[in-house]
Amino acid sequence: MAVTEVILKENIPGLGAEADVVKVRRGFARNFLIPQGKAYEVTATNLKRLNLLKAKRAEREARELNEAEELARKINKLKLDFVLETGETGKAFGSVTAKDIEDKLQAEAGIAIDRHRIRLERPIKETGEMEVTINLHADVHAILKIEVRAHTPAPKEPAAEAAEAKPKTRRRTRTTAG
Repeated sequence: MAVTEVILKENIPGLGAEADVVKVRRGFARNFLIPQGKAYEVTATNLKRLNLLKAKRAEREARELNEAEELARKINKLKLDFVLETGETGKAFGSVTAKDIEDKLQAEAGIAIDRHRIRLERPIKETGEMEVTINLHADVHAILKIEVRAHTPAPKEPAAEAAEAKPKTRRRTRTTAG
């Protein structure tokens, strides 16, 4: 297995971050990373360029951290209300999922967050107040307060139920003359 070292110019999931020196297969470096402009070959000149890439990476990471902290402050102040349809016994029809939370955050607060960052063990089917963790950055987590209320349909009046009930019909039986 022929291996070579390259310096990454940008984040590549599963491989490394900007300014990392990583070992990859020679064909992957020669046919994909270098022609696509995602990496440099390790040479004396490029190693000098490495310090510039590290400074650029540090600046980007600091900016991302500040943005995540600012977004966390906004989310920590929010409280979202959800209404679940429930039956007469109090059993919920449906649930509140990470997708529902994502849509409500976008609609009410104008905050766009990927639903995969919202940490729910399972969809919410109970009523009451809850706190949901949202991972904004490796070091920054926000706590979103959610209130789930029950909405039971109005009970029908007995007269209306009787009117809706189907009238009983008698079944005719045929008699054969024979």
